[in-house]
Amino acid sequence: MINVTEKAKERIVALRTAEGKNDAHNIRVAVEGGGCSGLMYELKFDTSLSDSDEIFEDKGIKIMVDKKSLLYLLGTTLDFSDGLNGKGFQFINPNASRTCGCGESFAV
Repeated sequence: MINVTEKAKERIVALRTAEGKNDAHNIRVAVEGGGCSGLMYELKFDTSLSDSDEIFEDKGIKIMVDKKSLLYLLGTTLDFSDGLNGKGFQFINPNASRTCGCGESFAV
């Protein structure tokens, strides 16, 4: 399962509205090779569901994850920070053995 903090939920709803998207546009979270630590997170709005997707819902936000990415993301919390130390979505991933300084890539 992937959890969403209240701040992340608020930001997702605001972005969805600002981009003119409706509730059919779910959040897709994926893991791809790359970044300074080896694996990178991908986060986007998506309406297409494939046979290899799992869907989770937390705080009214539906999150789609392909089965390959799910192995790296189980137990992850999606947060949003707008503080002095950085602004943007953050992944709190218990499976990551290390992360890069910017928080956009990780290793297991």
